[in-house]
Amino acid sequence: MSGFTIGILVQDVHYPIVPGNVVNADTYSYPVRMEIVPGANQKRMHSGDETLLPAIIDTCKKLEQQGCRAICGSCGYFGNFQRQVAEEIDVPVYLSSVIQVPWIRVSLSRNGEIGILCADIENFSTKLYESCGVTEDDQKRCHVVGAGHFPEFSALLERRGHFDNGILKQELVQLSIDLVNQYPKIEAILLECSDMPPYAAAIQRAVQLPVYDFITMIDYAHSAVAKKPYFGFM
Repeated sequence: MSGFTIGILVQDVHYPIVPGNVVNADTYSYPVRMEIVPGANQKRMHSGDETLLPAIIDTCKKLEQQGCRAICGSCGYFGNFQRQVAEEIDVPVYLSSVIQVPWIRVSLSRNGEIGILCADIENFSTKLYESCGVTEDDQKRCHVVGAGHFPEFSALLERRGHFDNGILKQELVQLSIDLVNQYPKIEAILLECSDMPPYAAAIQRAVQLPVYDFITMIDYAHSAVAKKPYFGFM
């Protein structure tokens, strides 16, 4: 086999995966290959359980051997392992949407800030930031809110196996609006969770700001490792 541009590490979770989600192959216009990381349930992933590291590295190496040109995660909390995994793998590694924070910050005005929507606020830690290359100064520019307490979004954390997609979208849109109203210096939104990109367009319409997520990161990775020649007229 060949032609898989992006390899994606997948958690061992089970609920409906809608288009736009990192783990729905219809999200992409290029080939991706997915592999479940053995033992990578949400509890261990979100807490940054160090005993997961060997399984993550082994799965990355498997994707690398299958020809993937870059490897990405499918949960923001894979970022707990970003630095360690990148040292072990020979292709570019982008495990968490959080690694975009320094790049987003450069695009802002001098006093501009970043609003971050995450799934699990209790485990959104300094360790995660640091592993993803986010400096202390950049951390101070970020305002993080969690969505895990919402009735529908919580279905993704509690593995209930079903949720109302329309209500979940409304929850995330309202959370974004409230965040921007509370911190008017926010100039960009970052969605930590891989379940949030399906709602990024609705969030952007509501807050009228740039919105970054896993898909902006994965599209960037693809564009860097699978360049194509240009054709046209001049």
